[in-house]
Formats: sequence, structure tokens, C-alpha cells
Amino acid sequence: MKIDTSLTMPQLPETLSQAGLQFTVATEEDFDEIMAMSQDIYGGLDYLPTRYTSWLQEANRTVILARKQGKVIALESVCVIDDGETMLVEGLRVAPQERGKGVAGVLLRFCSELVKSKYPEVKITRLTRDDQLGPKDFQKYRIITKQGILLVRFRAEDLKLRLSELGLDGDIQSTLSTSSNSSPVRLDHTAIHRLYLTTDLMQEVLPNATIIQDWQPFKLLPSNMAILLKKDIDWMVDDLSNPTVASLCTFPFRVPIGDDWYYLNIDLFGKDLDLARQQFLCHLQRHTSTLNGHVMCQMFLDPLLWKPMVEFCHNTLNVELVKEYTEQCVVESDVI
Repeated sequence: MKIDTSLTMPQLPETLSQAGLQFTVATEEDFDEIMAMSQDIYGGLDYLPTRYTSWLQEANRTVILARKQGKVIALESVCVIDDGETMLVEGLRVAPQERGKGVAGVLLRFCSELVKSKYPEVKITRLTRDDQLGPKDFQKYRIITKQGILLVRFRAEDLKLRLSELGLDGDIQSTLSTSSNSSPVRLDHTAIHRLYLTTDLMQEVLPNATIIQDWQPFKLLPSNMAILLKKDIDWMVDDLSNPTVASLCTFPFRVPIGDDWYYLNIDLFGKDLDLARQQFLCHLQRHTSTLNGHVMCQMFLDPLLWKPMVEFCHNTLNVELVKEYTEQCVVESDVI
């Protein structure tokens, strides 16, 4: 299905005009071609294989492909959130042979024009990046918040053995030295709604009052919470009445690094190291207990907690750090 390209568009760079880019709505039939184009993207941690089908079914999402001579060379997804005021850009990728030619910028502009035509109330473009922001980025975007990125890998069987050796294969709270007197609390939908929407308790815990789940940043609004509550996520806090640390953890899913590789995403908010470690361990224990194989676990946390958490992972859990410190930056700009 080809999109009507008569939308008001910025002037295309001459080289791309000559190249003849076409824009189409993604379909199930495009999956294999998209995956072939996406080999080795995100260091093998590409989430798109597990989300592509559901993305195509989301009413508030548009997935657009750029084609050159009929072949897919780029993809971008845009999801409208924040009560229709924000378009969240996700999944952007360009085929290796087409990178550095301005394709991504043209696709971004096309998608922006398309979304504005469908959702004229959209005022903001928001995205999450993990690359180094430069002077031009600071001119274009406002930084909403930053989190440190901690990426470790391990075999699930080895971690389970290590937790057992440490006496952490049972009740985490009773065996881990901590300043807290209570165990992490897993939240049901009622508790999530109360804490995040009907009180101000989470305002100070979340960075800039923004809830970030697996690279998706949301304002605390009922419409956004409805999106989040459809996902398979474990929600935790340290204390229902006065939370100081909160976390969200995905259920493990396969990633295209190789056979028997899984990915676990943990978004952690708050500054108390003991409570953060406690919730980290609870998520690891809960989600690796039935796994066999390799796990890439990526945790996003307050930058000041990154180094002590790395030391804990290395010295106590004996898991391998995959990369040095990088940052997850949530940025946004006004839709013009």
C-alpha cells in the first residue's frame, strides 16, 4: 500500500530526489526484508522481531518504510501518545549501504508530515537516544532526562548457581544486607493506577516525572498508562506508602544474537543503592529461574548508581560487563 506522497514535504536533497525514494506502509509481508536489512543492528539486541506484528496492529502507531528501486532501505515507527500531543519516534534504521546519505532525515521529515496530517493536535516529537549528543543536537532538541545504561551478560544457569551460592535463591530480602526493613513489592494494576495516577508519590521518584519503559518515555497520564498496562511487565516499588525506588522489568524475549539468547530490560528509578540492588536481584531471580541459555540484561538507572552497580555485578554476581558507561537520553522538539 503506497502512501499519498502529495503531503506537504520539505525539499528533498537532490541526490535523494534523483535516487527516487518511495514511502509505503509496512505490512506483514515486509518482515523478512526488514530483518535482512536490520542484521547486527543495536549490537544484536534488536527488539523489532518480537514487536513487529503487534506494532502493525496498534491503532495509534504508524510504521513507514522507505524504498529504493522497490527494495526496503529504511524503517521508522511513530506512536502517538500523551493524549494525542506527542509523537514518539522508534525503531529507526537504515540499510548499511544507504547510511550517511541523508535517508534517515528524509524519512523522519516524511513521517512527521504524515502524522501531522492524521493527528493535527500533535505538538511534540520525542525520541530516546544512546549516542553522543553534539552541538547541533542541543540546538534541535530539549533534554528531558538521562539514565545510565548498564549492560551485562551471563548464562542463566551460571547466575542461578551463583545466587544459590550467595544464599540468594530464596527470600532476597532476608539474605541481602540492606537498610530497608521490607521486601520489594510487586504491583498489580490497581496499585499501579493508585501510585502513578491518583497520588503524587511517584513524581519525585521518576526522572523529570517521566516513566521510561524499554526506551519508551511517557508522561504520567491515564492514556499512557493504558498503553503500558497492556504489556508483560513486572512493576516493583520498595514501599507502597512512600516509595523511593521503583522499577519495571520486561519478561525475557529472544534476540537475534544467536540461538538461546534472551534479553531482559530493567528500568530503575530512584537513588538508593541498597534498594536498587534489591529490586535488581528480585527481577533477575524471577525472570531467569526457568531460563536456559545466554542472557543480555540491560538496566537503565540513575547515573550516580552506575559505578557501584557495576562493582556489585562484577564482584558479587560474577557477571560480565559488556560495555562501558553510556547514557540513555530522552529528547524532544516542537513540531513545526
